[in-house]
Amino acid sequence: MNQHLSLGSGRIVGDYSEKGDHDSRWFTEFHDDPENYRIFLKEVHRVLKNDRHIFIMFDSYSLISLAPIVREVFKVKNLVTWDKVNIGMGHYFRRQSEFLVFASKGKRPLSAKNFPDIWKVKRIHKSKYPTQKPVEIFELMIKSSRSNNANPFVVIDPFIGSGSSAIAALRQSCTFIGCDVSDVALNISKSRIQKYIKTGIDELQTGSQIDPTQAHLLGREKSQ
Repeated sequence: MNQHLSLGSGRIVGDYSEKGDHDSRWFTEFHDDPENYRIFLKEVHRVLKNDRHIFIMFDSYSLISLAPIVREVFKVKNLVTWDKVNIGMGHYFRRQSEFLVFASKGKRPLSAKNFPDIWKVKRIHKSKYPTQKPVEIFELMIKSSRSNNANPFVVIDPFIGSGSSAIAALRQSCTFIGCDVSDVALNISKSRIQKYIKTGIDELQTGSQIDPTQAHLLGREKSQ
């Protein structure tokens, strides 16, 4: 999103006091040109096992420009809307949603037939790390995709950020691999994961963010 904003007229993700060079805020940004994105998708396809799923998150800008490229590499099955419940910032309609392209390598059904294509999960406010996502959005990805057999799935997130996807994988009894170009992200994620494994406490998200009407999708009672 930073690449579409003009300095002085929009919010920049991250803090310039934390930047390491003239282009980065907290992290080096992934530039959304088609050539770069094709390289990324082909590498993801290479390491992904057969008959497995992939979820790719998009904002409205990149959805228009990059989502069609996913169909060149994967079998796109659907588009999921992440309803953040609370309205955010934006010009020409303020943002309340992001999108997930759901695709597969080979054939694989969902784990259940009751998953809707709109997920109501509140955004994270006052996060320790920019762009921190709620754990439940990743749990819904994993829960809808994984099988219920004894063999744990391996979940991979090549942009681990604050580690929310790792916490989600642990909650869903999956093995996790994550990486990031940012040392800040790796340090925050390691601390968060280690504390969760030792204590069961998530130090970056104290409560559930999923809407009570959809808590059953994760096998939880309708409570805040």
